[in-house]
Amino acid sequence: MNFSDARDVMRIVVPQGEHRKRIDVYLAHQIENASRSKVQQAIEAGAIRVNGKLVKPSYMLAPNDVIEVILPKQQKPEILPENIPLEIVYEDEVLLVVNKPAGMVTHPAYGHYTGTLVNALLYHSNSLSTVNTELRPGIVHRLDKDTSGLLVVAKNDRAHHFLAKQFSARTVEREYWAVVWGKFRSLKGIIEASLGRSKRDRKKVIVIKDGKHAITEYEVLDAWEYLSLVCLRLKTGRTHQIRVHLAYIGHPVFGDPTYSGRDPSWGGLSGKLERQAEHLLTIIHRQALHAKTIGFVHPVSREWMKFDSDLPADMGQVVNYLRLYSR
Repeated sequence: MNFSDARDVMRIVVPQGEHRKRIDVYLAHQIENASRSKVQQAIEAGAIRVNGKLVKPSYMLAPNDVIEVILPKQQKPEILPENIPLEIVYEDEVLLVVNKPAGMVTHPAYGHYTGTLVNALLYHSNSLSTVNTELRPGIVHRLDKDTSGLLVVAKNDRAHHFLAKQFSARTVEREYWAVVWGKFRSLKGIIEASLGRSKRDRKKVIVIKDGKHAITEYEVLDAWEYLSLVCLRLKTGRTHQIRVHLAYIGHPVFGDPTYSGRDPSWGGLSGKLERQAEHLLTIIHRQALHAKTIGFVHPVSREWMKFDSDLPADMGQVVNYLRLYSR
């Protein structure tokens, strides 16, 4: 491979204060959908250099090292309809409201070109908006892969633009329910903290001064010895916003593997309570977060429409257990 001829080269500068670590370990956390083995293969193929020189996967990075990565040219994938069951809450000639299950990616992206909500929508409907890229027909907004809940989908471009303006103006009503660690001092509150990508781990979002403005409102619906059920309302729509905001105030979403939500000894739990938390973590293998309610103005009728959904089975089982045994 020739770096001078490469069109797409990613340059990463190791920040000051970064602990010394192997380059393959470091890049696996910096590049989206990269694994340690993929990084090692790229290094062996000569696609990665540090300070202009080829290195081995075991190379120990130091602050201010400049890493250059030749990105492989992506062939345009063909997104095909797939007969995947959909839970359709509402449908008419211009839009759908679907209840996305946990584990389903909203739209195709690197490493996920099949089995997505878009693949299912293409099979279900002959008409979807084309406002976004070819990989996102109909998609007005998204949910994380392991967040379940309600999404509105546009069937034509006019409906898409009308709905997108409501999201931009923050007039769409969105309520999420989450099971989170700990008890809140106040039953209601506002979390206001700017968010941005972590320089140490590009797959994570963190609270950062020069990040994007983000506001989340919360209300405690129920509380037990070490867990709470909360309702959350988004005033902005940033990546991982709810999960990062809750972790930031010391109440990570229960079961969240990325933001400190899977430690059964959280907060110093021990004995019976730790064993109970450990049991509940075997019930839910993802963040206990569900987009429960969505409300918006219909693009054609101009009527206010609001839809609600039940908690999915895994979250419902956790909440029912807590209500029965944790009083």
